[in-house]
Amino acid sequence: MTRPVHLVLVYQSLLGIYGDRGNATVLMKRLQWRGFEPRLTVAEPGRPLPDDADVYLLGGGEDGAQTTAVRLLSAEGTLHRAADRGAVVFAVCAGYQILGTTFTVGERDEVMPGLGLLDITTRRAEQRAVGEILTRLRPLPGDVTGLTGDDALITGFENHGGMTTLGADATPLADVEIGIGNGDGSGTEGAVQGSVVGTYPHGPVLARNPGLADFLLETALRTRLDPLPVAPIPALRRERVAAIRATRS
Repeated sequence: MTRPVHLVLVYQSLLGIYGDRGNATVLMKRLQWRGFEPRLTVAEPGRPLPDDADVYLLGGGEDGAQTTAVRLLSAEGTLHRAADRGAVVFAVCAGYQILGTTFTVGERDEVMPGLGLLDITTRRAEQRAVGEILTRLRPLPGDVTGLTGDDALITGFENHGGMTTLGADATPLADVEIGIGNGDGSGTEGAVQGSVVGTYPHGPVLARNPGLADFLLETALRTRLDPLPVAPIPALRRERVAAIRATRS
């Protein structure tokens, strides 16, 4: 019998404006299809985050929401303890930025301290990144999924004004084929540091990219998962990749 798996959606009232809640739905379904018993907690400000979860999910939000979220999360410390024990922390867009050491907000680019879970810094880019993005995953630390070929392609929709630079302790999640990504001139997208993963694309990104979803689950569970025979997915992914490439041809 498989064990229960606990997922936490972090501060949806602050970091939930772009539909990134769908990432939790994807993980729940992929666990259920394999016989696991997933449990989802939607954690909001004013109550402590559960300390025993396997996966913590953060989404996108506006500047004011970012500032509030990082202040509350820094004070309560659950995400730091989660990362220290190897739980997965997966963050998208604004959630990605606040996991870094610093990020900027507002027209005056006020520098705010981040949570320090990723060795990244983010400041405002000269031009906002809006549109479809296509990247290729780099070999992931401890990856047992072995994503190669088209399975390693990541599609999504980016909508952010940040320029993110990685420090020595963080590794790029992917290399950009089409789109902006981190936007610092490195041609990279996202960051990985231990069991902490950040990325810019919405979509939700895990709905578009089941291989990335399974990587997160295998990291959290520390085991190889059986593949899911969902026949339409490869064809749908090829269609999406072709459509993105066609926009730049």
